[in-house]
Amino acid sequence: MVGEPVYTIYSKLKEIAEDEFEDIVKSTDFIGGKASAPNKLRIYFSDNSFLDIWVSANGDYSYHWEHRAQRGLIHRWDNAPDHLELHTFSKHFHNGSDKDVKASELDEDYEGAIRDVLGFIRRELAGYM
Repeated sequence: MVGEPVYTIYSKLKEIAEDEFEDIVKSTDFIGGKASAPNKLRIYFSDNSFLDIWVSANGDYSYHWEHRAQRGLIHRWDNAPDHLELHTFSKHFHNGSDKDVKASELDEDYEGAIRDVLGFIRRELAGYM
C-alpha cells in the first residue's frame, strides 16, 4: 500500500474497524487536516479509550492506544527510526509506557496491521471488563 493516498488507507482501516471489531468499537472519526486529507483516524472503544492511527504514503506509521485515563497505560506500535538495539528496527512496540519498548512483529500491510492491533486491544479489553 506504499504510495496509496492516505485518505484511501484511512477509509479502509475505518471500514475494517467498524465491520470486524464492532464488539469493541464505539465510533470512528477522521481527525485534523481537511475532509479529503485527514491527519489521522481515531477509533473510540467501548471503555472510552481510543486508538489514534497515523500513516503516511511512504510507509511510516503509528498506532497509539491511549488508555491512561482508564488504566494509566499507553500501547504504541510505530516505526520511528529509534531503538537501534531491537532486531526489528525500526519497528517497535511501547508496552504500557513510553519507557517499556519491545521488538514489534506488526504486519507490514496496513490491513493486516490494523487487525493485529485491534485484536490485541480486543484481548486486553476482555481482561479488563
